[in-house]
Amino acid sequence: MIIDLATLLEQEQELQFTDFDYESAWELGSLLRHNATKRNASVAIDITLNGHCLFSSAMPDTSIDNIEWIKRKKNVVHRYQHSSWYMGQYYKTKGKNITEASLVDATQFAPYGGSFPLTIKGVDVVGSITVSGLPQYEDHLMVVETLSEFIQRYQK
Repeated sequence: MIIDLATLLEQEQELQFTDFDYESAWELGSLLRHNATKRNASVAIDITLNGHCLFSSAMPDTSIDNIEWIKRKKNVVHRYQHSSWYMGQYYKTKGKNITEASLVDATQFAPYGGSFPLTIKGVDVVGSITVSGLPQYEDHLMVVETLSEFIQRYQK
């Protein structure tokens, strides 16, 4: 399934914060966990700001593998400043994988859904919000839908 790249870029433009701090990370991470519970989904969650993990949670039925996927997906966001799902779809349109296209180690970079740039309006990408545990597109949707809910509720 290839999703329109313009739509994914639009998500990144719309889902930006006016500010973000430790309390924001706690509230957003808690909302992600709450939304996963409502969906009867088990996920691991990571929110990183400027290289510092501000929120981390692993729900029942997750494993160390989910944490490893989080590391690899957020490496993509930190390097390319786009969601991991966007980068995966971008490479698909080019007919290449991340190793062929960028000469990076695929064991360290995973361009699969679930990691989204943490962007401050007027600043730039300052971190990532990452989920692992569902099929990759569902990981992406969980982050995007929760970010939309959070920003509408707290970032007016």
